[in-house]
Amino acid sequence: MSSRKRPWEGVVPDDEIETYRLAGLGEPGGFGARPALVVIDVQYRSVGERPQPIREAIKQYSVSCGEAGWHAVAHIRSLVDVFRERNWPILYPYVAPKGAHDRDSFAAKVPGVMAIPARGYEFVEEIAPRQTDIVIPKKQASAFFGTSFASYLIGLKVDTLILTGCTTSGCVRASAVDGCQLNFKIVVPEDAVFDRSPTSHAVNLFDMASKYADVMPTADLVKRLHPLASGS
Repeated sequence: MSSRKRPWEGVVPDDEIETYRLAGLGEPGGFGARPALVVIDVQYRSVGERPQPIREAIKQYSVSCGEAGWHAVAHIRSLVDVFRERNWPILYPYVAPKGAHDRDSFAAKVPGVMAIPARGYEFVEEIAPRQTDIVIPKKQASAFFGTSFASYLIGLKVDTLILTGCTTSGCVRASAVDGCQLNFKIVVPEDAVFDRSPTSHAVNLFDMASKYADVMPTADLVKRLHPLASGS
């Protein structure tokens, strides 16, 4: 058994972790044969223009996750490189710019989303999509909700989703739940997703690992991907 500390250890009480284990939650879901990398909402609005503490970052973009986002970008980049090398599909569900008609229930809870300048909606340069990638604007948390995401995945014969980006507790989790419900195998690299709250990040990784996804470090994921055949 691995002695590696999981991100939720020290956050979720040990007795609760043990209860989940005794209930049989958290068994490995495994990998299929055709993975897709999903880069969710990695835009400047989510990380800021440069690495800095979150309370500084939110002065520029109120929804920024600050340094946590930039830490994850490096791991996302390593996965992007693997997928490009193997000609595997990469999809970019992203937050579409807001107009007056987008003053919905979420905007009522988080009014700052209505005041993001155009630059904030640009993809972070280090992991920005290429013309061969699939870019999908979305209005809600899940990459599946009200989009053509599932249709693309079916057309590509994808069976495994590698979910990266942000936030762990929001769009990543919502996409993981929907993807699991649609019978995709879900993998979440724990250091390639991020959140403005370290506590929320840890707890949601624990919950996803218990019910919806295999959660592991990017380095372990890359090792798991190596035996799979390259795309055509």
